[in-house]
Amino acid sequence: MVEGETLSAYVLVVTKVGSEHRVKETVERIMQEMEGEVWVEVKPVFGEYDLIVIVEAKSIKSLDKLVSRVRMLDDVVKTVTLIAS
Repeated sequence: MVEGETLSAYVLVVTKVGSEHRVKETVERIMQEMEGEVWVEVKPVFGEYDLIVIVEAKSIKSLDKLVSRVRMLDDVVKTVTLIAS
């Protein structure tokens, strides 16, 4: 977990069919690369979205960096980011 004030967000992810587990693993690797900036928990879900990424970010810049990297993944079709207050 990141020390001090954090920003909470939920990133809803639609993946290409059958790639949700690969995307989950990749997002977890991205978190490790961004150590200290973000903490994530990735859960597969049923319905319109395939994954929910629960995020605690050190700053809006860190959240943006994470979401941008997720959006660039070949297997990601769509994301929706919800920032919690």
